[in-house]
Amino acid sequence: MSDFSQISATEPIRVVLVGAGSMGHDWITAIGQNPDVKLVGVVDVVKEMADKAKSFSGLSDVITGNDFLKVARETNAAAIINATTPSAHLAVTVKALLNGYQVLTEKPLTEDLIQAHIVVAAAQQSGNLVMVSQSRRWNSQVFEFRQMVDSLGEKGILNCLFFKASKFGGFRELMESPLILDMAIHMFDNARFLLNSNAKTVYCHEFNPSWSWYKGNSGASTICEMDNGTIFTFTGNWSSPGAETSWDSDWRYSGEFGSATWDGDNRPIRDGVGSFNYHKSFEQIGISVALAQFVNALKTNTTPMGEVRENIESLAIVQAALESSRTKQVVIVDDLLERALASAIKDNEYPELKV
Repeated sequence: MSDFSQISATEPIRVVLVGAGSMGHDWITAIGQNPDVKLVGVVDVVKEMADKAKSFSGLSDVITGNDFLKVARETNAAAIINATTPSAHLAVTVKALLNGYQVLTEKPLTEDLIQAHIVVAAAQQSGNLVMVSQSRRWNSQVFEFRQMVDSLGEKGILNCLFFKASKFGGFRELMESPLILDMAIHMFDNARFLLNSNAKTVYCHEFNPSWSWYKGNSGASTICEMDNGTIFTFTGNWSSPGAETSWDSDWRYSGEFGSATWDGDNRPIRDGVGSFNYHKSFEQIGISVALAQFVNALKTNTTPMGEVRENIESLAIVQAALESSRTKQVVIVDDLLERALASAIKDNEYPELKV
């Protein structure tokens, strides 16, 4: 059982989508494919964007606006899907929680750990669910790879390589740490899942090749000591032409009784002693599975993967990597979380909220 309120299992859950950009369009598609959810509102700070999304998707019975609380009340919604830009995640999520709505939010949970602690407090105080959609965890191949890891005895080392030459334009090419901030959280989150462990310490070195078209660091190497003693390494570069990896990275695991590899596109391969039988968990992939898990959690009162107090550990690796890169020191994750909590208590801008 969980400590958030349960929703009736007899009717589709009425949801309002906040954020009508490219990810908003993806969420409209996912919602339309799930019979347990009904989209009743689309909201964007620029109402014309919401109107455009409604028209493009043929949503005749959906209300649009630029005030999500107003639209949620008008439509008798029960939940909010937060597909806004990361800078808006805190305000939308906290406001939704304190006004009685369940929340499924895009990653990252918030821009930093201080804000993340505020969201945790809002979830606890309101009794509502916050689940983060870490879309790249919801891949049946990831679940098969984890089962292989678990079958290979005492855990050892997990290596992850990510190399792309992505020319996005826009905000990513202007960020200080585009790879760590915008992409690596997927790999950090999957590493936690695959090893069933949180990071204890993090060391990170960021870099930007001379030929890079990014203003900030498009590359990084990170070493994490996990709290169960295993090691996770991540090396990536977003300005690396040729021999590109999958968007889900290239993985290698080495354990007591053998190794397993996954190229991010095809089913993982196990090379070790003993037999292995894969138990497939689901058929879909990405945000469609995240949405289904969110609905199931609300209707069965069970805690889903990606729940805010679990997901904060993935954001903590991102923040630890950034601090380590800046200070050139190993960062102890628990210390980082404690410092962020102290700052959240001191600087909390929500007087109605006890952090």
